[in-house]
Amino acid sequence: MGRLQRTILAVVALSFTAPSVLAGPYSMSQSNVGSDFFNNFQWEDIDDPTNGRVQYLSKNTAMSENLTYATDTSFVMRADSTTILNSAGPGRKSNRIKSNAQYNTHVAVFDIRHMPQGCATWPAVWEADDTVGTSEGEIDILEGVNDIAPNSVTLHTTGNCTVPSNRTQLGTSLSNDCSSSADIGNGNNGCSVDAPYTSSYGPVFNSNGGGYYAVERTAEFIRVWFWANNQDGIPSDITDGASSIDTDNWGTPIAYFPDTSCDIGKVFGNNNIIIDLTFCGNWAGDAFSRSSCGSNCTQYVDENPSSFSEAYWDFAALRVYSPSGSTSASAISELLAEERTTSSALMRSLGYVERIFTSPTLIALAVLGSAWGLA
Repeated sequence: MGRLQRTILAVVALSFTAPSVLAGPYSMSQSNVGSDFFNNFQWEDIDDPTNGRVQYLSKNTAMSENLTYATDTSFVMRADSTTILNSAGPGRKSNRIKSNAQYNTHVAVFDIRHMPQGCATWPAVWEADDTVGTSEGEIDILEGVNDIAPNSVTLHTTGNCTVPSNRTQLGTSLSNDCSSSADIGNGNNGCSVDAPYTSSYGPVFNSNGGGYYAVERTAEFIRVWFWANNQDGIPSDITDGASSIDTDNWGTPIAYFPDTSCDIGKVFGNNNIIIDLTFCGNWAGDAFSRSSCGSNCTQYVDENPSSFSEAYWDFAALRVYSPSGSTSASAISELLAEERTTSSALMRSLGYVERIFTSPTLIALAVLGSAWGLA
């Protein structure tokens, strides 16, 4: 019996004994260091959905132009910082990557040495299924524009989702209705929390040597933590990249979104991890003239390439954890990716799933056990 079949059988068994996964210990399911990012992420050379002055590159093009590269301990993505742009041509070259695997209940820990900084920049680390907008929910873990600190952590949903004004977090709530249909302005503000530290974003983040962001998502809540690299008291399982973690030992998060009046398990589906850097666009462009950067964002991007020498990501690691003793949707996603070498293998796997859910449970398990030599 293959790994995928064993995984599917385990999921079926769990589905009848554990309707939801609660917070608690987690075990590492994926570690990304250096060139691991090239294997576990895909480059999205697409038109920017936020209308930025950007040209997203394919992986091969970004590598050939040295706009993404890796060492044994570092993964870097940067913007072009040498080319004066033709106003009638494409935007400034940059990267947008998306994890091959999708995640549901999980913890992701981002060890970031440097984030993009500079006027007109709009960097983001977020989770969503970007093929369907916000219909599967979106978590903006690290995002901002034009070097304006602090970081804002934001949820976006299409279904009804609100969070209480008073909740256990270090950050400051800016809005509590996560549903984009209820928002004012550009219709996509979501429910946001400002981090309590200027070190959470931009130049101060970088001058401190970066830091750690961690997001925990369950059906009951979503939590985000931040620790600057130079601060005391960072949990040892974070700094050590431990194989198992317990988020209950991490203290109060900077942002906390409980399921008090939001069915998180319903409005959030399977999401990818996405990391990108755009310029101007719907947010950075609109806010540009209100900052100290100038009056015309697009012109600034076109005419000032050297201003983007610090517009790069440097990741020491990205580690993903699944609930200990369980098999998550992300694990199935990763296994499907591994066994995608032939369509027949995938169809066989889907056939097993169909038999499980279209037959009486005990009969299905008995049949599968016999077929896979478990009886």
